[in-house]
Amino acid sequence: MEVRIGINQSARELSFETDATADELSALIQAEPTGIVSIADSKGRKFLVNREAITYVELGSDTSRRVGFVN
Repeated sequence: MEVRIGINQSARELSFETDATADELSALIQAEPTGIVSIADSKGRKFLVNREAITYVELGSDTSRRVGFVN
């Protein structure tokens, strides 16, 4: 799933792919009103985001993109 996180006072957004579901990510972000939220991407990297600095979170679909010629 593709995730985009907007950060306060930052012109860029944090964008990455993760194996977690939308419900798991939503629960993780909503459970921590303050402090640091840790999210792992599909490549094994971890992102630590200050919860108070999050402006928005955009969760993409759970389906993967098709690549190549598919019938």
